[in-house]
Amino acid sequence: MTISTIIFDLDDTLLWDKKSISEAFRLTCEEATVKSGEAIDTDKLELEVRLAARALYENYPVYDYTQMIGINPFEGLWGVFDDAAPELQDMKELVMDYRKDAWTLGLKAYGIHDESLGLYLGEFFVSARKRVPFLYEETLEVLADLKENYQLVMLTNGAPSLQNLKLAITPELVPYFDHIIISGDFGKGKPDASIFEYVLKVANITAQEGIMIGDNLMTDILGSNRVGMKNIWINRENKKSSKDVPATFSISNLREIAKIVESL
Repeated sequence: MTISTIIFDLDDTLLWDKKSISEAFRLTCEEATVKSGEAIDTDKLELEVRLAARALYENYPVYDYTQMIGINPFEGLWGVFDDAAPELQDMKELVMDYRKDAWTLGLKAYGIHDESLGLYLGEFFVSARKRVPFLYEETLEVLADLKENYQLVMLTNGAPSLQNLKLAITPELVPYFDHIIISGDFGKGKPDASIFEYVLKVANITAQEGIMIGDNLMTDILGSNRVGMKNIWINRENKKSSKDVPATFSISNLREIAKIVESL
């Protein structure tokens, strides 16, 4: 059956989120050096904060829920979580302390015991991340080309407030999509089959008429496999494939999509 609809993941598929987070860390760690007056190894400080953030995040009562809808520890470092879901309201209540504690613990690796500086850096990171959104070089070109012949759907895991913020600071993305579906609105995230079934309903297609494109084998590829949908794994980092989660196709650049879809 001919493909009529292309379903895209957002983070690290269209948006280069990893680069944005890394750049926000760089800017904040440099600010730590300025504010503290200490000769801080910014790479080491970033590592310490990342480790502290992950350890803190995994011990919060909301951890299981946020994992289910696809929120990672570093999104917690800049998200507002002004969302309706009770679990995300709980997340909203703890994020300021979470940011402060992550940066305060990172600073302790240098013998800097300054909770007020940790608080300042936590809020600085939020503003820094908003200033550095990145799209992949080919993203808009590919979307413009595909939009001429296909229905385009975005399916992204995460809190609605945070994913919509990402789209607000990259507004050029939104007009290409007929539907934008966020796991936090639905209540379950990829790879749960139910959210893919919901996409099929919203797009008014069968699984055979759609194809999923994403960077994550365990969410994008596994989930689309569960509903019998073809998929394309965007593997820019030359990661090892998985026999347990086979992708229909594998590419390293979004420009390869059109040729694959046209052949189906």
